Amino acid sequence: MTRPQAVLFDCDGVIVDSEGPTFDLLIEDLATHGLRLTRQQLETDYIGGTIETVAARVRDKGTPLPADWVARFYDRMYAMLAQGTPLVSGILTVFDALDAAGIPYAVGSNGTPEKMEISLGQHGLIPRFRAVLSGQAMGRPKPDPAIYIQAARACGADPAACVVIEDSPSGARAALAADIPCLGYAGHGPDTPPAHQLAALGVPLFARMEDLPGLLGL
Repeated sequence: MTRPQAVLFDCDGVIVDSEGPTFDLLIEDLATHGLRLTRQQLETDYIGGTIETVAARVRDKGTPLPADWVARFYDRMYAMLAQGTPLVSGILTVFDALDAAGIPYAVGSNGTPEKMEISLGQHGLIPRFRAVLSGQAMGRPKPDPAIYIQAARACGADPAACVVIEDSPSGARAALAADIPCLGYAGHGPDTPPAHQLAALGVPLFARMEDLPGLLGL
């Protein structure tokens, strides 16, 4: 791969290892409302948007949720993440390699600004990024491409000369719609539903974050 002008990262599951605990919390919470899901069902049918879209899909499938469910779930999720959200193994090595190469990087996430303040802020990472953008705050969550176009501009880069690092099909679709090359992080292996969906989009997969600098030509 040609060395990119900038690298644009998703947040959850790519920088911070927050997806597993969040999925477990969702499964537990939805079960109290009568919807029992396996992890595979959740990843296949519900994940890839926002908590608001999860709620909409759950209701569309016939499970009623309270009107304030989204707000209450966010409160529970924020409290859980504040107790400690680990980094994805190897991600600091990637950031250090990008810094050494003089390549800027930014975050584009469907998470709320508050969520990223908690998960990234507890590691002191926010100042390292040229921008930390929320598709929800923009009113244009992925798979809308706007977030990655704006992230590229924040890095002073041509979007087509950037690379997006994603772990979800909706994020990969956002990158591809913006004409930005995308690499798919499959940290839990190639046999998970998100990895299958990324591969179906033609996104090259990698399983170890430590391998990313080499894939980027650094």
